[in-house]
Amino acid sequence: MRTPFRLLLALLFLSSSLLQGQSDADYQSFWVHEDHVKPSMVNKYENVNKKLVSELKAHNIQDEQWITAQTDDYRYLYVGPIDNMASLDRPVFASLAEKMGSDKMGSLFSEMNDYYDKHFDYVIHLDKKLTYMPEGVTQTPEGQDYRKFYYVYTTPANRGKLAENFKKIKKLYQDKGSKVSYRVYRSGFGAPEDYFLVAIAAKDALSYEQQAAANRSLLGEEAKPLFDEMSQYMSGMEVVTGTMRTDLAYSPKQ
Repeated sequence: MRTPFRLLLALLFLSSSLLQGQSDADYQSFWVHEDHVKPSMVNKYENVNKKLVSELKAHNIQDEQWITAQTDDYRYLYVGPIDNMASLDRPVFASLAEKMGSDKMGSLFSEMNDYYDKHFDYVIHLDKKLTYMPEGVTQTPEGQDYRKFYYVYTTPANRGKLAENFKKIKKLYQDKGSKVSYRVYRSGFGAPEDYFLVAIAAKDALSYEQQAAANRSLLGEEAKPLFDEMSQYMSGMEVVTGTMRTDLAYSPKQ
Protein backbone atom coordinates (compact mmCIF):
# COMPACT_ATOMS: atom_id res chain seq x y z
CA MET A 1 0.00 0.00 0.00
CA ARG A 2 1.65 3.21 -1.13
CA THR A 3 0.05 6.62 -1.62
CA PRO A 4 2.19 9.27 -3.38
CA PHE A 5 2.53 12.43 -1.33
CA ARG A 6 1.76 14.86 -4.15
CA LEU A 7 -1.36 12.92 -5.10
CA LEU A 8 -2.63 13.06 -1.54
CA LEU A 9 -2.10 16.81 -1.46
CA ALA A 10 -4.06 17.17 -4.69
CA LEU A 11 -6.86 14.99 -3.37
CA LEU A 12 -7.04 16.97 -0.17
CA PHE A 13 -7.04 20.35 -1.90
CA LEU A 14 -9.81 19.45 -4.32
CA SER A 15 -11.97 17.63 -1.79
CA SER A 16 -11.74 20.64 0.51
CA SER A 17 -12.87 22.87 -2.35
CA LEU A 18 -15.85 20.63 -3.04
CA LEU A 19 -17.10 21.03 0.52
CA GLN A 20 -16.63 24.77 0.86
CA GLY A 21 -19.71 26.36 2.40
CA GLN A 22 -20.91 23.10 3.89
CA SER A 23 -20.97 22.43 7.61
CA ASP A 24 -18.08 20.40 9.01
CA ALA A 25 -20.64 18.81 11.31
CA ASP A 26 -22.44 17.34 8.29
CA TYR A 27 -19.49 16.01 6.31
CA GLN A 28 -16.21 14.19 6.87
CA SER A 29 -13.78 13.57 4.03
CA PHE A 30 -11.59 10.49 3.71
CA TRP A 31 -8.83 9.47 1.37
CA VAL A 32 -9.03 5.87 0.16
CA HIS A 33 -6.14 3.80 -1.13
CA GLU A 34 -7.38 0.71 -2.94
CA ASP A 35 -5.25 -2.34 -3.84
CA HIS A 36 -6.55 -5.04 -6.19
CA VAL A 37 -4.60 -8.06 -4.98
CA LYS A 38 -3.84 -11.15 -7.02
CA PRO A 39 -5.88 -14.03 -5.50
CA SER A 40 -2.84 -16.30 -5.37
CA MET A 41 -0.84 -13.63 -3.52
CA VAL A 42 -3.29 -12.71 -0.75
CA ASN A 43 -1.35 -14.40 2.06
CA LYS A 44 1.98 -12.87 1.03
CA TYR A 45 0.37 -9.46 0.58
CA GLU A 46 -1.23 -9.57 4.02
CA ASN A 47 2.00 -10.70 5.66
CA VAL A 48 3.83 -7.65 4.31
CA ASN A 49 1.03 -5.35 5.48
CA LYS A 50 1.14 -6.91 8.93
CA LYS A 51 4.87 -6.21 9.06
CA LEU A 52 4.17 -2.59 8.17
CA VAL A 53 1.50 -2.25 10.87
CA SER A 54 3.83 -3.94 13.36
CA GLU A 55 6.56 -1.40 12.65
CA LEU A 56 4.10 1.49 13.00
CA LYS A 57 2.94 0.15 16.36
CA ALA A 58 6.46 -0.56 17.58
CA HIS A 59 7.46 3.04 16.98
CA ASN A 60 4.00 4.49 17.78
CA ILE A 61 4.02 6.63 14.65
CA GLN A 62 1.65 9.53 15.26
CA ASP A 63 1.07 10.89 11.76
CA GLU A 64 -0.46 7.80 10.13
CA GLN A 65 -3.96 6.42 10.66
CA TRP A 66 -6.42 4.28 8.72
CA ILE A 67 -9.05 1.56 8.91
CA THR A 68 -9.01 -1.34 6.47
CA ALA A 69 -11.72 -3.26 4.65
CA GLN A 70 -11.20 -6.42 2.62
CA THR A 71 -13.81 -7.27 0.00
CA ASP A 72 -14.69 -10.71 -1.33
CA ASP A 73 -13.31 -9.77 -4.75
CA TYR A 74 -9.79 -9.30 -3.33
CA ARG A 75 -9.81 -5.56 -2.92
CA TYR A 76 -8.19 -3.98 0.12
CA LEU A 77 -9.41 -0.48 1.02
CA TYR A 78 -7.39 1.71 3.38
CA VAL A 79 -9.48 4.64 4.59
CA GLY A 80 -8.06 7.60 6.51
CA PRO A 81 -9.67 10.87 7.63
CA ILE A 82 -8.78 14.18 6.00
CA ASP A 83 -8.94 17.30 8.14
CA ASN A 84 -7.11 20.00 6.19
CA MET A 85 -4.14 20.70 3.94
CA ALA A 86 -1.73 20.86 6.84
CA SER A 87 -2.56 17.31 7.90
CA LEU A 88 -0.82 15.93 4.81
CA ASP A 89 1.78 18.63 4.26
CA ARG A 90 4.57 16.13 4.80
CA PRO A 91 6.25 13.15 3.09
CA VAL A 92 4.09 10.07 3.65
CA PHE A 93 5.63 7.56 6.09
CA ALA A 94 8.57 9.90 6.71
CA SER A 95 8.41 9.34 10.47
CA LEU A 96 8.40 5.58 10.00
CA ALA A 97 11.33 5.73 7.58
CA GLU A 98 13.29 7.71 10.15
CA LYS A 99 12.57 5.19 12.88
CA MET A 100 13.03 1.90 11.03
CA GLY A 101 15.34 3.03 8.26
CA SER A 102 14.38 4.10 4.74
CA ASP A 103 15.98 1.06 3.10
CA LYS A 104 14.11 -1.39 5.33
CA MET A 105 10.83 0.41 4.80
CA GLY A 106 11.41 0.69 1.07
CA SER A 107 11.94 -3.06 0.79
CA LEU A 108 8.51 -3.65 2.36
CA PHE A 109 6.78 -1.54 -0.27
CA SER A 110 8.86 -3.01 -3.09
CA GLU A 111 7.83 -6.51 -2.07
CA MET A 112 4.18 -5.46 -1.84
CA ASN A 113 4.22 -4.20 -5.43
CA ASP A 114 4.54 -7.79 -6.66
CA TYR A 115 1.25 -8.84 -5.10
CA TYR A 116 -1.37 -6.64 -6.76
CA ASP A 117 -2.35 -5.82 -10.33
CA LYS A 118 -3.43 -2.23 -9.77
CA HIS A 119 -3.90 0.36 -7.07
CA PHE A 120 -5.24 3.89 -6.95
CA ASP A 121 -6.39 6.70 -4.67
CA TYR A 122 -9.57 8.73 -4.42
CA VAL A 123 -11.65 10.74 -1.97
CA ILE A 124 -15.06 9.97 -0.46
CA HIS A 125 -17.21 12.17 1.77
CA LEU A 126 -19.30 10.79 4.62
CA ASP A 127 -22.63 12.61 4.41
CA LYS A 128 -24.08 12.63 7.93
CA LYS A 129 -27.30 14.27 6.69
CA LEU A 130 -28.06 11.16 4.65
CA THR A 131 -26.64 8.67 7.15
CA TYR A 132 -28.94 6.81 9.53
CA MET A 133 -27.19 5.86 12.77
CA PRO A 134 -29.44 6.77 15.74
CA GLU A 135 -26.87 5.60 18.29
CA GLY A 136 -24.16 7.89 16.88
CA VAL A 137 -22.14 7.90 13.67
CA THR A 138 -19.13 5.57 13.61
CA GLN A 139 -17.36 3.65 10.85
CA THR A 140 -16.53 0.78 13.16
CA PRO A 141 -19.51 -0.35 15.29
CA GLU A 142 -18.20 -2.68 18.00
CA GLY A 143 -18.61 -6.37 17.25
CA GLN A 144 -19.84 -5.70 13.69
CA ASP A 145 -17.00 -6.37 11.28
CA TYR A 146 -19.14 -7.78 8.46
CA ARG A 147 -19.93 -5.25 5.71
CA LYS A 148 -22.33 -4.87 2.84
CA PHE A 149 -21.39 -2.06 0.45
CA TYR A 150 -23.97 -0.75 -2.00
CA TYR A 151 -22.47 1.42 -4.75
CA VAL A 152 -25.41 3.38 -6.19
CA TYR A 153 -24.11 4.91 -9.41
CA THR A 154 -25.63 8.06 -10.83
CA THR A 155 -24.95 10.94 -13.21
CA PRO A 156 -24.14 14.60 -12.55
CA ALA A 157 -27.66 15.52 -13.69
CA ASN A 158 -29.31 13.13 -11.23
CA ARG A 159 -26.92 13.44 -8.29
CA GLY A 160 -29.00 16.08 -6.48
CA LYS A 161 -32.25 14.22 -7.08
CA LEU A 162 -30.75 11.02 -5.71
CA ALA A 163 -29.56 12.87 -2.60
CA GLU A 164 -33.12 14.09 -2.00
CA ASN A 165 -34.35 10.53 -2.40
CA PHE A 166 -31.88 9.36 0.25
CA LYS A 167 -33.32 11.99 2.62
CA LYS A 168 -36.80 10.53 2.14
CA ILE A 169 -35.52 7.02 2.81
CA LYS A 170 -33.78 8.17 5.97
CA LYS A 171 -37.00 9.79 7.20
CA LEU A 172 -38.88 6.53 6.65
CA TYR A 173 -36.24 4.66 8.68
CA GLN A 174 -36.57 7.27 11.44
CA ASP A 175 -40.36 7.19 11.44
CA LYS A 176 -40.41 3.41 11.63
CA GLY A 177 -37.64 3.21 14.23
CA SER A 178 -35.55 0.89 12.06
CA LYS A 179 -32.84 -1.14 13.80
CA VAL A 180 -30.70 -1.23 10.66
CA SER A 181 -28.11 1.55 10.65
CA TYR A 182 -26.21 2.68 7.58
CA ARG A 183 -23.69 5.27 6.45
CA VAL A 184 -23.87 7.16 3.16
CA TYR A 185 -20.74 8.39 1.39
CA ARG A 186 -20.53 10.55 -1.72
CA SER A 187 -17.82 9.89 -4.28
CA GLY A 188 -15.19 12.60 -4.53
CA PHE A 189 -12.13 13.54 -6.53
CA GLY A 190 -10.38 10.63 -8.19
CA ALA A 191 -13.39 8.29 -8.16
CA PRO A 192 -14.01 6.80 -11.63
CA GLU A 193 -17.78 7.47 -11.48
CA ASP A 194 -20.39 9.43 -9.56
CA TYR A 195 -21.91 7.29 -6.83
CA PHE A 196 -23.39 7.15 -3.37
CA LEU A 197 -21.93 4.39 -1.23
CA VAL A 198 -24.21 2.86 1.41
CA ALA A 199 -22.26 0.89 4.03
CA ILE A 200 -24.12 -1.46 6.40
CA ALA A 201 -22.43 -3.26 9.31
CA ALA A 202 -23.44 -6.53 10.93
CA LYS A 203 -21.94 -9.25 13.11
CA ASP A 204 -21.81 -11.74 10.24
CA ALA A 205 -23.61 -12.74 7.04
CA LEU A 206 -26.43 -14.54 8.88
CA SER A 207 -27.06 -11.56 11.16
CA TYR A 208 -27.14 -9.26 8.15
CA GLU A 209 -29.75 -11.38 6.36
CA GLN A 210 -31.88 -11.61 9.50
CA GLN A 211 -31.70 -7.83 10.02
CA ALA A 212 -32.52 -7.17 6.37
CA ALA A 213 -35.56 -9.45 6.46
CA ALA A 214 -36.88 -7.87 9.66
CA ASN A 215 -36.30 -4.40 8.21
CA ARG A 216 -38.20 -5.14 5.01
CA SER A 217 -41.14 -6.27 7.11
CA LEU A 218 -40.91 -3.16 9.29
CA LEU A 219 -40.75 -0.68 6.41
CA GLY A 220 -43.58 -2.42 4.59
CA GLU A 221 -45.24 -1.08 1.44
CA GLU A 222 -44.19 2.49 2.20
CA ALA A 223 -40.65 1.66 1.12
CA LYS A 224 -41.52 0.52 -2.40
CA PRO A 225 -42.28 3.91 -4.01
CA LEU A 226 -39.11 5.37 -2.50
CA PHE A 227 -36.89 2.63 -3.93
CA ASP A 228 -38.77 2.81 -7.23
CA GLU A 229 -37.97 6.52 -7.29
CA MET A 230 -34.32 5.75 -6.54
CA SER A 231 -34.13 3.53 -9.63
CA GLN A 232 -35.04 6.53 -11.81
CA TYR A 233 -31.89 8.37 -10.74
CA MET A 234 -29.52 5.40 -10.83
CA SER A 235 -27.25 4.44 -13.70
CA GLY A 236 -26.36 1.15 -12.02
CA MET A 237 -25.67 -0.60 -8.73
CA GLU A 238 -22.87 -2.78 -7.42
CA VAL A 239 -23.20 -4.82 -4.22
CA VAL A 240 -19.96 -5.82 -2.54
CA THR A 241 -19.47 -7.94 0.57
CA GLY A 242 -16.53 -7.28 2.83
CA THR A 243 -14.94 -7.58 6.24
CA MET A 244 -13.21 -5.01 8.40
CA ARG A 245 -9.61 -6.04 9.02
CA THR A 246 -8.51 -4.64 12.35
CA ASP A 247 -5.20 -6.49 11.99
CA LEU A 248 -4.41 -4.42 8.91
CA ALA A 249 -5.57 -1.11 10.38
CA TYR A 250 -3.48 1.40 12.28
CA SER A 251 -4.21 4.06 14.85
CA PRO A 252 -1.48 5.54 17.05
CA LYS A 253 -1.55 5.48 20.82
CA GLN A 254 -2.00 8.94 22.31
